[in-house]
Amino acid sequence: MTRTRKPLVSRKKPQQAAPLWFIAGGGLLLILAGILWANQSQRSAAPSPTVYVGDAAEIPRVKLDEAKAAWDASTAVFVDVRSAEAYALSHIRGALSLPLNEIEQRLNELNPATWIITYCT
Repeated sequence: MTRTRKPLVSRKKPQQAAPLWFIAGGGLLLILAGILWANQSQRSAAPSPTVYVGDAAEIPRVKLDEAKAAWDASTAVFVDVRSAEAYALSHIRGALSLPLNEIEQRLNELNPATWIITYCT
């Protein structure tokens, strides 16, 4: 009589997979970090307003007759620094609309060799 041996069965515990709540929590943290990062990058992209801290009396003024002569001779560019809505209501014919809060981003639209006359009224 021959005896057959039974195969040995491993009695080791199978490794447990990471609990579902651990994976879900990690995913939630990644999503939250992404939202915070996106929100922060949008804030930093917003332009900061330009503030003049000098004496207003030092700002060169253009007299009305000088501005009119420059307009008649087309020797100056007139730039309306009011809001786009105010510009749409009325403006100097041929003037560019360049709202004050956009000046830093749009300065490249102006030729520094040209006489630029800004107005806001």
